Amino acid sequence: MPSYFPEEPAPALTGISGSGQRERMDLNASTIDWNVTTMDQNLFRIDLNVTTGRSLFTWVDFLSADYDWLTLDLRIYYALRVIQTIYYPCLAIVGVPANLVTIVILYRGKCGLSECVTGYLMAMAVADLLVIILDLILRHIPILYQEHFYFLRDIPLCDIHAVLLHAATDCSVWFTVTFTFDRLVAICCQKLKSKYCLKKTAYVVLGTVTLLSCLKNIFWYFTLTDRYWLINYPYFCEITGHVLFSHTWTAIEFLHYILTPCVPFFLILLLNGFTVRHILVTSRARKRLRAQRSVGTPRNSEIESRRKSIILLFVISGNFILLWSLFMVFSVWNKMYWLGFRSVYLPFFVQEIGFMFQLLSCCTNTCIYVVTQTKFREKLKNVVKHPFNLIIKFMK
Repeated sequence: MPSYFPEEPAPALTGISGSGQRERMDLNASTIDWNVTTMDQNLFRIDLNVTTGRSLFTWVDFLSADYDWLTLDLRIYYALRVIQTIYYPCLAIVGVPANLVTIVILYRGKCGLSECVTGYLMAMAVADLLVIILDLILRHIPILYQEHFYFLRDIPLCDIHAVLLHAATDCSVWFTVTFTFDRLVAICCQKLKSKYCLKKTAYVVLGTVTLLSCLKNIFWYFTLTDRYWLINYPYFCEITGHVLFSHTWTAIEFLHYILTPCVPFFLILLLNGFTVRHILVTSRARKRLRAQRSVGTPRNSEIESRRKSIILLFVISGNFILLWSLFMVFSVWNKMYWLGFRSVYLPFFVQEIGFMFQLLSCCTNTCIYVVTQTKFREKLKNVVKHPFNLIIKFMK
């Protein structure tokens, strides 16, 4: 089955005449029909030229030189690629240990959280860790430093990698939804709380979500080839032309992005809307009760725990909505473009910013727990101090 894109870099945007470009393209006529539409060709030519065979020095040179063919969109794209050479490795260095420490602390318990909440948070940390490994370390960094990772093209595992990567991403997103729903039940449905907000229920829900996520993403195995592409595009594996231009496969992939992250995005907004409405209603009743109490009455410990749970819920939900918004918009637009809806144009640097924010969301939950949970902060301090205490003890 022929690959959609040629192995050699696409012709440069300058220095070659229009006829010269057509001649180069004709060499690959057996693998692709380049004459889909003028817009299609321009989009892929730009993306191939700015990603194939480029290094950090090339990007910096393009930014510093005054090339007439470099549009504002491409200059922003190159600037982001330069930033990513530092941003992605730093994100990996911080994200992996942060999530590992979070998993260990939550697994040991005694963080002032219920077993149900601890189960959801630990599952989210595991999913985020898998996304960092499968997406950031094994996908984006090799693409960014592709001159050091050409050996990946000889490893026929890209289709399996894609299934695992998208399944982990789905888990990370839908675990946030299940946690939001669990907190809605705990805050708004006191009668259902005793039956639903249990450790056993949490594990059943998380296991079901994991199984469905794996089944949902099997279609990537049949869409993509097993060869790594090493080009920064929504597909990181090579793809055949009949799949790329198939409306059936495009519709299936469009449905994939609707289910993740569009549906979770709106579900979280909806569930949090119900939670806020309930809090506003009950807060009025509490104010009337407080007015009957004496001024010196201490704050109820249950109310304090409830307040921290609400803060944790809203911060996690808000973090997801903020960091996933741009990725969601570009993913939906990109699929609508291939389905024929081309009234709006989004430059490719929007995709890069979306990727950067989406991957950042996998590293922020630890910071959220530190800020909102006092006992978690204390446990984290003990974990950080432990190696230094061992060194001091050894030296003594």
